[in-house]
Amino acid sequence: MVDIPPSRALFIADTPMLDARAPVEFGKGAFPTAVNLPLMNDSERHEVGLRYKEQGQQAAVELGHQLVGGAIKEARIAAWARFAQEHPQGCLYCFRGGLRSQITQQWLKSEAGIAYPRVAGGYKAMRHFLMEAIEDALTHCRFVVVGGMTGSGKTDVLLQLDNALDLEAYANHRGSSFGKRASPQPSPIDFEHRLAIALIKLQARGHHWFALEDESRLIGACALPLALHQHMQSLPMVWLEDSREGRVERILRDYVSGLCEEYLALDPRHGFERYRAHLLAALGKLVKRLGDQRYRRLLHLMETALARQERDGVVDLHRAWIEALLADYYDPIYAFQRESKRSRLLFAGSQAEVFGFLRQYRP
Repeated sequence: MVDIPPSRALFIADTPMLDARAPVEFGKGAFPTAVNLPLMNDSERHEVGLRYKEQGQQAAVELGHQLVGGAIKEARIAAWARFAQEHPQGCLYCFRGGLRSQITQQWLKSEAGIAYPRVAGGYKAMRHFLMEAIEDALTHCRFVVVGGMTGSGKTDVLLQLDNALDLEAYANHRGSSFGKRASPQPSPIDFEHRLAIALIKLQARGHHWFALEDESRLIGACALPLALHQHMQSLPMVWLEDSREGRVERILRDYVSGLCEEYLALDPRHGFERYRAHLLAALGKLVKRLGDQRYRRLLHLMETALARQERDGVVDLHRAWIEALLADYYDPIYAFQRESKRSRLLFAGSQAEVFGFLRQYRP
């Protein structure tokens, strides 16, 4: 039977992976190209785990064979065989590269005639490999942080660069109180894996320095690796500048029109209600910081704008609460942040100017 080590090549090639762990394990964290085809489901794994604690490994293995036998065994082998036939360049793994992946590999060979490689050390070894890749990049590569006022288009600049790490894309969240997307975020572990794999792929293309957006530790429910977040606090920075009018239009595009379209695409019947609830809940998170009077004024503006949008599709009234929220809340915060980071600033300018600077920048 063939065992392969964790490697950059596995992730650069987007190698299809058969994950033999239980669904509950898969849900906590996996890899972007992995498909969960477990040897044991959650209840079976639980029973086997109890038997292992009470009577040891041999008794646990025997119970596992009893639970996964007959038609159940045949169905699972058939699913593995389909995966292996569809992805002959793939591999399989379990949590630590132990019995579950060994049995999966053996049954595939003996029952379906398919020799399929498994990853030595399994999920745990691959996750460790990816986290080390981030640590290694922090030591050997250079980074530049892109900052700017809310709505200045930091993500737009990153999307134009071929050496950017789009942290918000990996987290599926725009990073602010209003940043939740219509689709769910990945698990925090999956977010870390997406980041590490993106970094590895960029390095494979010959990049040795990277641009990334100025972020707090949390992007929604996803946390930046602590070492990366700490490193970001001292990195050189470029700052995007734009008029408030320009920023209002960009926020209207992304957080109103675009977000509403996301919700409607996922749920045409109830999408607008979900979108409305999203905006109202996001504003509600700021009530303590805004104060009751400012919050109520913004709430009235938002509800009026939502009613008009629902009635005839016009989004123009949203500009009122967006501009007020920038003036009363976000802009003072970002102005303070810019001043506190002045010593790290390499350059400040418009989108086109910052993009041009970063294209020519050599750390």
